[in-house]
Amino acid sequence: MECDAKPKCHVVAVPYPGRGHVNPMMNLCKLIAVHRPDTVFTFILTQEWYGFIAADPKPENLRFATVPNVIPSEIGRAKDFAAFFRATQTELEAPVEELLDRLDRPKPNVIIHDTYLPWVVSLGIRKNIPVASLFTMSAATLSVFLHWDLLVQNGHSHNPNISERVNYLPGVPSIEVSDLPTPVHGKGNELVDDVLKVLSMVPKAQYLLFASVYELEAPAIDAIKQSLSSLPIHTIGPAIPYFSAAIDKTPSNSSDHIIKWLDSQPESSVVYISQGSFLSVSSSQLDEIVAGVHGSGVRFLWVTRAGEESQFRRENNAGCLVVRWCNQFEVLRHRAVGGFWSHCGWNSAKEAAFAGVPVLTFPIFWDQTTNSKIIVEDWKMGVKVKRGDNGGLVGRGEIGGLLKRFMDLENAEMKEMRRRAKMVQQICHTSMEKGGSSYVNIDAFIKEIS
Repeated sequence: MECDAKPKCHVVAVPYPGRGHVNPMMNLCKLIAVHRPDTVFTFILTQEWYGFIAADPKPENLRFATVPNVIPSEIGRAKDFAAFFRATQTELEAPVEELLDRLDRPKPNVIIHDTYLPWVVSLGIRKNIPVASLFTMSAATLSVFLHWDLLVQNGHSHNPNISERVNYLPGVPSIEVSDLPTPVHGKGNELVDDVLKVLSMVPKAQYLLFASVYELEAPAIDAIKQSLSSLPIHTIGPAIPYFSAAIDKTPSNSSDHIIKWLDSQPESSVVYISQGSFLSVSSSQLDEIVAGVHGSGVRFLWVTRAGEESQFRRENNAGCLVVRWCNQFEVLRHRAVGGFWSHCGWNSAKEAAFAGVPVLTFPIFWDQTTNSKIIVEDWKMGVKVKRGDNGGLVGRGEIGGLLKRFMDLENAEMKEMRRRAKMVQQICHTSMEKGGSSYVNIDAFIKEIS
């Protein structure tokens, strides 16, 4: 977008301290930098999080600013997620405000904050700085929480029958209770009141941004626009790093050995397995998954988590590779990758969509169950791993059989699923092209804050 070199636009970014939130916030800053190169960014992090990402590629006009580690460590936060979440609501506001007072001019045009840090709205009001709320999960997830009163009225907010289907949530196609965000029916339920309080601040922001593609969630986004009719709402997704090479001036972490291994594999023959960076399955479930994957005979690339190495005593061979890290987006776009076993974090769902790769969904927590439903039922580009009766444990035999069918390129059902994945991929790509929905929305947001 053409713009005057002066005055510069100053954007302050305040992400929620979690990988699935920091990444889309950074990607949004990079998107704005592509559209308006004279923008300067101040990206606010805890000192711990700065240590995690300081060496990552970033635009030259983005600077990090840090606050003390006043919340529990990222390492092990899953052990008491409720305490961690509540600390982000009470402990970060004061140091962030002090930091803002010390910032060099120009005065920020806008503070983009993660929706799960609602105190930034109050901070913006005190500082007379407009605030944009970035919701980093699916629009369907937000619609569920915004219309919690309907769940209460219909008896689905407390110990619901998880096999019932819900068809009254605005913008959310018919959905089984078990596929609603887990706070509705299980993990995270103790935080419902906290989350409802958080989301009550959304209408008080000056803008609402979705890290989503309008065409992929049109019903939910339209419903939210109707509910929050006075609030400018922009879909700026997929907010994944497809554009990074154009503006990142520092080299990325190398995954050359992984790409070389993928280069040696047949086309669409490898399933990429990643269960996210936050929560993990139980040790007994992981044992079943490992045994099932090996038993399937399918080629795989598996990204393990810290502490999981003991489950992988077999040496790597020509058909499998186990690593501690990889560039997921790069891997998903490789010709050898024909499927993705995923926990269904929203960022992973969008990267699979952009790459046109079918997903074998194994959700664990919060919005992941809803994302799994979107992938399988709405986008029709995935298959869900059904939980077993024995404490939810899925056996190795079932996993092996499902994985073998999932990666069978001649299976008619799987062929249709792969066709659908390519259709979703095209929707994502078109949205980011000049004149596409996300491109237009980003430009509109930049004009509004300039």
